[in-house]
Amino acid sequence: MEYKVQDIANLLQAEITGNPEALIRTMCKIEDGCEGGLTFLANPKYTRYIYETKATAVIVGQDFVPEHPLSVTLLKVPDAYAAFATLLQFYQSQKANKTGISSKASIAPTATIGEEVYVGDFAVIGDFAVIGNKAKIYPHTYVGDHASVGKNTTLYPRVTLYEDCRVGDNCIIHAGTVIGADGFGFAPQGETFLKVPQIGNVVIEDRVEIGANTCIDRATIGSTTIKQDVKLDNLIQIAHNVEIGEGTACASQVGISGSTKVGKHCIFAGQVGVAGHIEIGDHVIVGAQSGVSNSLKSNQICLGSPAIPGGEEKKLIIYRKKLPELYKRVDNLEKQRS
Repeated sequence: MEYKVQDIANLLQAEITGNPEALIRTMCKIEDGCEGGLTFLANPKYTRYIYETKATAVIVGQDFVPEHPLSVTLLKVPDAYAAFATLLQFYQSQKANKTGISSKASIAPTATIGEEVYVGDFAVIGDFAVIGNKAKIYPHTYVGDHASVGKNTTLYPRVTLYEDCRVGDNCIIHAGTVIGADGFGFAPQGETFLKVPQIGNVVIEDRVEIGANTCIDRATIGSTTIKQDVKLDNLIQIAHNVEIGEGTACASQVGISGSTKVGKHCIFAGQVGVAGHIEIGDHVIVGAQSGVSNSLKSNQICLGSPAIPGGEEKKLIIYRKKLPELYKRVDNLEKQRS
């Protein structure tokens, strides 16, 4: 695909400094620019590259003022990173759009398949399952009995959507994710365990994105619920009957135990562990590798294990660093006394 800088400026409502007729053929990183390439500058750490990049055009903030002569064309926008993301979305939408149902797919006669749907080789769609318009079911993906996939939702290869589970509209679920496996429910019986049947389901609302190899367990009773606009990274474990509030984002290897409720617009960094049967308020940020063992009120930044307010944990980090020195001082004092 080939576009003039002016075409891109019209899409982004950008101000052009340079050649509006320059041709753009690809996207590139600013440090690895090439002729016909378009890139962006959002992080000040990369500013030096704008003076040496071989890219044809660079998206920058409106307040960017060059300190040296430039050979590139600038597209000035209020938010360079957001503008580049918009452009990438447009670029992706222009790619060939997969449609059609493979003769190698297995689709139950009772399933309902919408219009302009793609179903790839060896995909399986169970009895009374519903696939919405323009949904994409990639090869080797399984959609169980009575499950549903919303319109314009994509399930990449080897996604497993168990029976009765529901995925909303405009969702993206990446390869290997398992939705609706049994929750970890076992009742101790002496030296063994009695399995507690997990008869609930998983409900994923609209505009949710789930990374590769993430697991979301079905509820014991009721639903494990992922609210709209939630973003989950790769390799995450969401246990039975968890509820994650809208707009919350979790990075890789987060684990949330059963029946915990997470509020709206929270951020969990990588490897955060959350205990079961607690509540996390809205707008809570939890730092990487923290362990949340108790409920947290809204609008907090927490660190550590157990997770405590960030300011307190930072003080403790400083104190811990001083422990060897403190130990030596105490040891010397004891020797002097003796």
